This record gives sequence, C-alpha cells and structure tokens, in this order.
Amino acid sequence: MPYKFSPSSLSLLKECPRCFWLQFNKGIKRPEGIFPSLPSGMDRILKAHFDSFRDKEELPPELQELNGEVKLFDNKELLEEWRNNRKGIKWEDKEGNLFKGAVDNILKKGNKLIVLDYKTRGFPLKDDTHEHYQDQLDIYNLLLRKNSYETEDYSYLLFYHPDKVNGNGDVVFNTDLIKMKISIKNAEKIFKDALGVLKGDIPECAEDCKYCEWSNENQKLRQ
Repeated sequence: MPYKFSPSSLSLLKECPRCFWLQFNKGIKRPEGIFPSLPSGMDRILKAHFDSFRDKEELPPELQELNGEVKLFDNKELLEEWRNNRKGIKWEDKEGNLFKGAVDNILKKGNKLIVLDYKTRGFPLKDDTHEHYQDQLDIYNLLLRKNSYETEDYSYLLFYHPDKVNGNGDVVFNTDLIKMKISIKNAEKIFKDALGVLKGDIPECAEDCKYCEWSNENQKLRQ
C-alpha cells in the first residue's frame, strides 16, 4: 500500500513510532486540539509582504544582509503551486509512495535555489530553537532536487517574535535570520525509516508519549 507523506506527518515518527504506525496503517489519529489562527494569519500577510518586494525586484528589510547575494524567486505561478498545501513540491518513489511539502518562499543564488521558511514565535530564540526545523528544511531540499532543481547546501529560517507595542497600537516584531546547513542524507534516512516502520509490526511507543500513556490508562480502566 503506497503512503503519502509531508514534513509534518513525518515529524510524528520522531515523536512516537507507535502513533505514526497507527495513523498510517490503521487510520487512528491523535486527538486534535484547537489550532490558533494567529500563525496562519501571519503566514498569509508575510507571503503578501514578500511578494510585494519580489514584484519590485527588491529584498525586504528582513533580508537586507543578503542584498546583492540572492534575490527572491520570480516564477510566480510555480511558487504559488509550491506554497499550496494541496499541491506543494512532490516526488513519488518506485513503489508509488508520495512525498510532498509546501514551502513558504524560495531565494535564488545564480542557478541554485535556497529554501526560506518563516516562523512566528511568542518569545526570542533559544540556543537550539532552529534545530527543531532541521528535518523540515532537509526534506524540502530533497524534494527540490528530486524535481531536478539545484539547491545550495544551506537554507534560511526567518523568525518573527513580538518586541513591543508602539504608542499608536502597532505591534513591532523583531526578526532573526538563521542560516541552516542542510543534509540530503538525513532526509533520505527519514523516508527510509518511515517506510521501514510502516511495513513492520506495530512498534513500541515512545517513553514520553502522553497520547499512548492516556490510551494505556484508558484500557486499564475498561478491564
């Protein structure tokens, strides 16, 4: 049975192999909480913000340190497809397993592409904040290369977090641009590990998985 993966669904494998196996092989998903609307609203206005600078063939203030080195990807139609969660950047292996990811934006340096991903946070960065997005960036780059695009060996994370409120009520955001070295081998390993888990017997749950812990306690109460 072919599977359909995205970076977010593959992140579940690292959190708990058992929950991952149950979702893909049995259709049993973790309970969904309330999703805050602010991140999706920020995502929408940031894309519009960057597009306005792309149309002027300029870089926005947040990327001025890269001025003269890169430019924003100017294929509007293709970028809209790659941004679309229903389409995204796709690659299918020989067994029909589909891997897909939707990017925020793309930079160009000569003939090579560079993934740019926006992140909205409530607080300033910690020392290891950027490390949590390594797999996501690696997967995006693998997908681009599988579609015959050349990418640099690094990507960028652009973090936004609230700094202060001006006297007129406008919220001012601070930005941090983080350069991340990417690993295609890591992305390939994630795909390989995911298929290996799904084709095997149901695995043990992660020690710190609260969902499995709740499920086990619930079963005990029913006995």
